[in-house]
Amino acid sequence: MKCPYCNLDNTRVVDSRPADDNTSIRRRRICDSCGKRFTTYEKIETIPLVVIKKDLTRQQYDRRKIEDGVMRACYKRPISVDKIRECIDSMERDIFAIEDKEIESSRIGEIVMDRLKELDAVAYVRFASVYREFKDVNTFMEELKKILE
Repeated sequence: MKCPYCNLDNTRVVDSRPADDNTSIRRRRICDSCGKRFTTYEKIETIPLVVIKKDLTRQQYDRRKIEDGVMRACYKRPISVDKIRECIDSMERDIFAIEDKEIESSRIGEIVMDRLKELDAVAYVRFASVYREFKDVNTFMEELKKILE
């Protein structure tokens, strides 16, 4: 592993433990050349997942897209960053648990909405309004009625 400070590759691990999400290993390293410490995360490499979009085009799965949508839905809500991160990790576990090489974007959207519904009703409605492309107030009200039941 190259040191991010001096760019030399003589570093060693001084501490290793599971990361908070239990899906990766956190390693503290020290550079033998400059003496600086830094942290790396080691994660199991998964089979590339391909997402089938609404227009039937395919693109590689990108966690950042889920993160962006969830962060926008949770904007100005009383939800900690740790809770949001846990929720996204849970969504990703559900997605990869399907064990297919390809997944439809609609299925990912449903997983995200299910988890957001558990996290925060307002964030759920915000996400659903964009994801389901509400055309008018009536469709928005129908979704709100589902939550209230």
